[in-house]
Amino acid sequence: MFKKFFSKKKKETLDAGLQKTQEGVWSKITHAIAGKSKVDDEVLDNLEEAFITSDVGTDTTIRIIERLEARVARDKYVGSEELRRLLVEEVSDMLEKPDNEKELDDFKIPEGAGHPYVILVVGVNGVGKTTTIGKLAYQYKSAGYNVVLGAADTYRAAAVEQILIWGERVGVPVIHQQQGSDPAAVAFDTVSYAKAHDADVVIIDTAGRLHNKIHLMNELSKVKRVMQRVVPEAPQEVLLVLDGSTGQNAFEQAKQFVAATEVNNLAITKLDGTSKGGVVIGISDQFKIPVKYIGLGEGMEDLQIFHSTEFVRSLFGDSI
Repeated sequence: MFKKFFSKKKKETLDAGLQKTQEGVWSKITHAIAGKSKVDDEVLDNLEEAFITSDVGTDTTIRIIERLEARVARDKYVGSEELRRLLVEEVSDMLEKPDNEKELDDFKIPEGAGHPYVILVVGVNGVGKTTTIGKLAYQYKSAGYNVVLGAADTYRAAAVEQILIWGERVGVPVIHQQQGSDPAAVAFDTVSYAKAHDADVVIIDTAGRLHNKIHLMNELSKVKRVMQRVVPEAPQEVLLVLDGSTGQNAFEQAKQFVAATEVNNLAITKLDGTSKGGVVIGISDQFKIPVKYIGLGEGMEDLQIFHSTEFVRSLFGDSI
C-alpha cells in the first residue's frame, strides 16, 4: 500500500539521508547475529546493546526486544533476512502515526482544521527551527497554498533576520516587529494579516529558550490566547523541532517542551549527517507524539513528510 503514494525519488532521498544511521544500526545487528542459525537469547542480548548504542533509548529498546521475543517464540527458525522483516514490522507498528498518515504524501492542510491553518513552531536555538520554517513555507507554497510567516522570536535579532531571508527566498510575506517586542503581539498581527488576506497557512516562529520553563509556558500560553481571538482553532499544530544529530539530548529537549506546551507534532532535523537516526524511534515511542516531518538535507525539498514504515525500511536497509 505504501508504494502507491511514496515515490521512488522520495525513497531514494530517504535512503541516502539515513545512510549513516543504517550502516551503523545494521552493522551492529549483523554483528549481533553473526554465526547464528536462529535468534536465541544471546542474539537478543546483542540486539539490545545494538539498539541502545544507536540512540534508540533504553525503554524503547526493551519494548522492541520484548516484541521480538514474542515473535521469535512463535517461529521455528529466524535468520538474518527474516529478522530484518520482523524488525521492520514490529518497530514501524510501535511508532505513533497521524490518523491520516497514508494520505500524507504531500503537504496538505487537514480537512476541517479551520482557516487559516496555524502552525506554532517551538524548539531550542540551533536545532534547525528557522530552516524548517522556511522549508515548510516552500513546501506549502509549492502545494498551492498562500503562506504567511510570523517572526515571534523577538529576543534574538538574528532570528528575525533569518526568517526575513527565508521569506524573501520563498516569496512569502513575513510579519515582524522590532527586537524585544512582545511575541504575542507579533503572533496577533500575523494571524490578523493572514485572515485579512485570506491566507491558507500561517507559520509562527517562537523563542528557543529553556532556562525558565515556567516563563516559556506562560509566553506560549499568551501567544495562543491572542491568536485565538482571531482564529478560534489556532494553533492547530504545535510543532516541536528537534536536532536528530544530538541523540539523547533531543530526548531531554522533548521532555522540557512537552511539559511546557501542548506539542502535537514533531519535526526531526539533520538526520542526513548523523548515525543517530535511531532517536526518531525512541522519541516517537516515549512521548506518543507523531513525527510529522524529517529533515534529510539542505535542499528546499529535503524536508519530507514522515512515513513510519518507509522510514523503518530505510533504517534497516530493507529495499523489498
